[in-house]
Amino acid sequence: QVQLVESGGGVVQPGGSLRLSCAASGTVFSINVMGWYRQAPGKERELVGAVITGGNTVITETVKGRFTVSKDHARNTVFLQMNSLRPEDTAVYYCNVGATTRQGEDAVAYWGQGTQVTVSS
Repeated sequence: QVQLVESGGGVVQPGGSLRLSCAASGTVFSINVMGWYRQAPGKERELVGAVITGGNTVITETVKGRFTVSKDHARNTVFLQMNSLRPEDTAVYYCNVGATTRQGEDAVAYWGQGTQVTVSS
């Protein structure tokens, strides 16, 4: 099994910054994607950004230029640096990891417990 531990959420004023982190531990054989989703009240969960195999990153248009996703490969940790935060960024942010626990296994999607980010004056 793979466990994910998130940290870094909180309350921030508009224009402020937060950095989320998510560390994967347990029986990790390989990781093909690490990223972040978010879900605002009354809305569907949406992709924010991810680091995929080969180190390429994807980031959703609504946060491009403000958010950066990165990964520490040695520590199996993914980060989400959020700058110039807006009230509409308020949501629960979930870490998502596609990983295998042994050779030959299909990758399984794992989810963190979620961390609340609130942008308010």
